[in-house]
Amino acid sequence: MDAVLIIWLIGIILFVILEAVTYQLVSIWFAIGAAGGLVAAMCGADFNIQMTVFVTVSVIALLCLRPLSKKAIKTNEVKTNVDSLIGREVLITQEVNNIQASGKGIVAGMDWTVRSADDAVIAKDEVVLVEKVEGVKLIVKRKGE
Repeated sequence: MDAVLIIWLIGIILFVILEAVTYQLVSIWFAIGAAGGLVAAMCGADFNIQMTVFVTVSVIALLCLRPLSKKAIKTNEVKTNVDSLIGREVLITQEVNNIQASGKGIVAGMDWTVRSADDAVIAKDEVVLVEKVEGVKLIVKRKGE
């Protein structure tokens, strides 16, 4: 077997191993490009053409497949049960006053510390909506706002 073919095979294997170790879709594009370089070498192309094929196929694979793979693998977004509270109604059990750092409410049968999204004072027994969750606090707003 020709030495250049062996080099391309070793390159493919190393890129696949690197990808398996990192699991971040970093080097799979180069493994695909190395396969292109291997095909070019098998067709008898000189080394400059092989490298051109390697770079071109790697870039095309990266540009075409990366957006699809990012959609399929969302590693940086972890949904929690707390996210299900957004948009739900909260019964205020203690007046909400951001300046005094006070406010409590009940949502889904659980007591929460509550703060107003727009710094408005919200009276006890008022029903409001969860806009977002910050740590252990619900940030709420009045309905229709």
